[in-house]
Amino acid sequence: MAPKSKNTENVNAKLGLVMKSGKYSLGYKSTVKALRAGKAKLVIIAGNTPVLRKSELEYYAMLSKTQVYYFNGGNNELGTVCGKLFRVGTLAILDAGDSDILSTL
Repeated sequence: MAPKSKNTENVNAKLGLVMKSGKYSLGYKSTVKALRAGKAKLVIIAGNTPVLRKSELEYYAMLSKTQVYYFNGGNNELGTVCGKLFRVGTLAILDAGDSDILSTL
């Protein structure tokens, strides 16, 4: 496996801080609900998300003027970074908490 870049480790650390101190919603359905309600501040999409689902999330993010970040790893890696023992395809950050992830991405 190739060594991770400094930026990837930085994003992973900030995402872990959001999981501890902020508010978020995991999964496709709850992410779409947060986007439609206008509550999402940032949407993170795993690298192996299906194209149709990804384009739908991009469309809702564009309508709600929400920033989208494309995670380099797959949904297994995103779940691990979030500290969960299951796969996470998409997540919406509702409140960053102590993390400054919204200003750096």
